[in-house]
Amino acid sequence: MIEVLMVMGTVPGRVAVLTDALEQFRAKGVTVRVATTFDPVEKIPAATELAEVHLLPTSTELGPRFGRMVKRASPARRPWLRAQRDPWVRRHAKRADVLVALDAQALHTVWQLAQRYRRADAVYGIAPALRAVEKRSAEPARYRRPRLTTVGPSPAVLASATRSQTVDLAKRVFEMSTGKRAMKLSPVRWFWQGAVTAPGLPERHRGKIARRVSGSMLKTGHGASAKRLALAAQGRLTSATTKGQLLGPIVDAELSQGKVPEHLMTVVRGQLKLADGFLKKRNPGKAAPHVLRAFNLMFHRIVQFDGPTSPLAEDPEKFLAPLHNSEAGRAMATPRGRQSQAEFPPAGRPHRMLFFTGLNDNFLGPILERYEAMPEVEVRRLNLMEESILPVLSNGRTNVVHHMLAGTSKRAGEVQEAWGPHLAWADTVFVDWCNLGAAMLTMIDPGTTRVIVRLHSFEAFSWWPHLTDWSRVDDVVFVSEHLRDLALAAVPRLRAPQGPRTHMISNAMELHRYVAPKVSADSRFTLGLVGLSSLAKDPRWALAVLRELRRRDERYRLKLIGDDLNPELSPAIAAYVRELDAELAELEASGAVVRTGRTDDVPGALTDVGVILSTSLRESFHCALVEGAASGAVPVVRDWPFFAGRAHSARSLFPSDWVVGTPEEAAERILALTASEEVWREAGRAAASHVLSTWDWSVTQKDFDRLLLEPPATAG
Repeated sequence: MIEVLMVMGTVPGRVAVLTDALEQFRAKGVTVRVATTFDPVEKIPAATELAEVHLLPTSTELGPRFGRMVKRASPARRPWLRAQRDPWVRRHAKRADVLVALDAQALHTVWQLAQRYRRADAVYGIAPALRAVEKRSAEPARYRRPRLTTVGPSPAVLASATRSQTVDLAKRVFEMSTGKRAMKLSPVRWFWQGAVTAPGLPERHRGKIARRVSGSMLKTGHGASAKRLALAAQGRLTSATTKGQLLGPIVDAELSQGKVPEHLMTVVRGQLKLADGFLKKRNPGKAAPHVLRAFNLMFHRIVQFDGPTSPLAEDPEKFLAPLHNSEAGRAMATPRGRQSQAEFPPAGRPHRMLFFTGLNDNFLGPILERYEAMPEVEVRRLNLMEESILPVLSNGRTNVVHHMLAGTSKRAGEVQEAWGPHLAWADTVFVDWCNLGAAMLTMIDPGTTRVIVRLHSFEAFSWWPHLTDWSRVDDVVFVSEHLRDLALAAVPRLRAPQGPRTHMISNAMELHRYVAPKVSADSRFTLGLVGLSSLAKDPRWALAVLRELRRRDERYRLKLIGDDLNPELSPAIAAYVRELDAELAELEASGAVVRTGRTDDVPGALTDVGVILSTSLRESFHCALVEGAASGAVPVVRDWPFFAGRAHSARSLFPSDWVVGTPEEAAERILALTASEEVWREAGRAAASHVLSTWDWSVTQKDFDRLLLEPPATAG
């Protein structure tokens, strides 16, 4: 009797073809057995009635180590890894006359079986299997006595098996000696520290071993050892990519601890190098994840937002040079431009303005109210939070990066379909905040519509300006000169010939709402700080000022207005909050500090504040300070460290006598200007007069009218 062993790596597309073949084999008296990688009862129930069908053991059944091996293997090799440890397969392969691979996934398995059990014919497909059976049926005597050359496995298989066993043993030893359990032993850690720096070790092996060992050290809590080993190994590496891959987990671990990693940019350069490699192969899809990873590291909140300074603020050109000099950076910086220049609206109909709203409208209120009330202006709002718009924004940053690297994308077509009619209607589009809305808008050609984007402080320290095609923006608005300086240095495209015109226009603030008499003369001893919800506000600096004042006069107190810092946002904020709370505990107990929390009536909360503070590390303008000054409080402004010493800073934005460098200088200014009620009130009136005549909406609205209602000047 002829026996056939079939192997199936995938579910057949037409089960009827298989069952028809099995019926033909049965009619010829052939015994057929089928080994599958899937549940045969569920997927091919009809076949189970015509042949003995067997499910190969799963990775779970064969243990976790074997499961990892199967997972790492190629799809064509996985069935063989399961079959070679299966007694059922070995038993029936030894007896089989014909071995059949029914699909491409089973080819490697049947080839391996044929090398071990050489008396059988090995074929691919049902038709060749039927022919092999017919041939054996026609000449049974020929196959009755096996030839010597078909007895036992081939020498190649014996050599391969020996080599495989040796490799498997080496892998097991390596995995054990570099695993988490081994890394708990200091002698093992010491051994690998030397091993990864041994001369003569090929770079690919050095990098792989170092990544494995340092990763195990990190998982067992030996971060310092992991960092020492990684740094020692990378000193002998030449590939930027390998260095970045090795140091990546170290950098991630330090960020998770709230530290700015020393070797952050090594990992960034490695990721950009990988992206560049894929771009050279014209594969932007595989390049995009590496660009996103680089962005996540460069603009991580620990790096840019939750510390006393940021590398971008210190030297934007140097910090961003790896991005700008990479193939990926150049691809994203490629200007797509527009087919037609923006046109000023024709006479005889209202000026049509489209405002993007919904993501953050905090600074748009007075602007929208003014132009919606003008008969010569027609205003529409495109709410980006509407359900019909949200699908276009989904996974937005990833889609924008894919689009910029490839130069085109399906998502751009979806944006055109969703926003195109709005752009076709509008003469002018105003996008407040250079974030997702601005980036996605510039994926498409705006036609003859004028595009204006306002860029605030937050976005300047984010990836969004680098994901915006500025050749499709006509005007960009900043609220201060120092912010414009930073953005122009960080984003060279803003300075390019095809870049937008730039303007400095202050925020729209209705400062007259804050004018109110102080509740008493003693208000001059109350310092006010409005807004505490970000580490950049640095309320501990205000406490340092308060302590300096109370050393001289205990009547001074501090009023904190706004939400507290959320320690869950990052480890750096959590550490800051612990120190802040420790300082506040004593001061609050003595009545020196009062926390009011969030309020909807900020003008009312300021009526007992005699001195308004700006203690921030960075600000683009600081509306809360100016609002406090409008209330008659004496302004005291820290020389914001992110911008201190530059051509433009807090000292160029505000009157020079408002700005101080240290808590001691702040205390001296406060003591001098609150020495008497008359001096204090006069200083408050002067400050209020300055801000009302300079920054009140009644003044700054003229700047917006010139920007929005007058034909643009040719020079930016």
